[in-house]
Amino acid sequence: MASWDPGRVSRSSRLRALARLVRVEHTLFSLPFAYVGALLSRYPCSTADYMWIALALLGLRTAAMSYNNIADLDIDRLNPRSRHRPLVVGAVSLRDAWLLVVAGSALYYLSAAMLNIYALLLSPLVWLVAMTYPHAKRVHWLPHIHLGLTLGLAVLGGAVAASGDEARSLAEALASVPWTYVVAVTLWVAGFDVVYSIMDEEFDRRQGLGSIPAKLGTRGALASAAVMHSAAVALFLAGGLGYGFGPAAWASTLAASALILYQHLLVRRSLSNIPKAFNLNLAVGLLVSMGLILDFLAG
Repeated sequence: MASWDPGRVSRSSRLRALARLVRVEHTLFSLPFAYVGALLSRYPCSTADYMWIALALLGLRTAAMSYNNIADLDIDRLNPRSRHRPLVVGAVSLRDAWLLVVAGSALYYLSAAMLNIYALLLSPLVWLVAMTYPHAKRVHWLPHIHLGLTLGLAVLGGAVAASGDEARSLAEALASVPWTYVVAVTLWVAGFDVVYSIMDEEFDRRQGLGSIPAKLGTRGALASAAVMHSAAVALFLAGGLGYGFGPAAWASTLAASALILYQHLLVRRSLSNIPKAFNLNLAVGLLVSMGLILDFLAG
């Protein structure tokens, strides 16, 4: 278990190293919920809007993941689990990583500007939340909530992207945001990050880094993650009632909720299942969004 790391890469594969640095596939965590935000805003969203939403998230995640690797380079060199990450082994240079931060940020701000004025006005706040995440564990023991918020804000971004063209004020644009989902996604992500962090419990404790496992131990971490995920599932279900979901959205929401809870059965059976439980989360966002999209198309 201790050796598993989704950012691991060999020195010889430059293309794979760049892909591991930014972990493009993890955009699947956030993009579906941005589209959920757009659909639940009840404002019309054009094909171009959906494209710019995707590009904004791609840019922001590229910048944030690249900066996360830069900011954590000193820690990753010391942690046996992360000693094979791209910057540590030299498969990606610091110069290239910084270029990705700049390019990703530029794409993000360009996309926000192409969406509407309110998306552009809010873009620095969302960028700041994403870019400060790697420093959170140096300040407090709840960096998982910070990470969760970076994903939860994708829901807000999607809603503002859809509503901003017609909203008469920023307050009106913010009123279109399905806040239940912002909180649900925040807790869902925070919960699985707590479980993931169990792998670094002893290392974080020795280095004085903040995390729930380092603070409360493995049992406390599992209990905390269970509370977060139970609340997230309750909010997803409450969202279904509040927004009057159709059959497809209900089916996908129930399936996603079951998948979230199933992770806890896996890790309580054996901590060696943490990688498997972590990877299951890729399907959660897809499940929730696909049901809503199908209901939207059927309507």
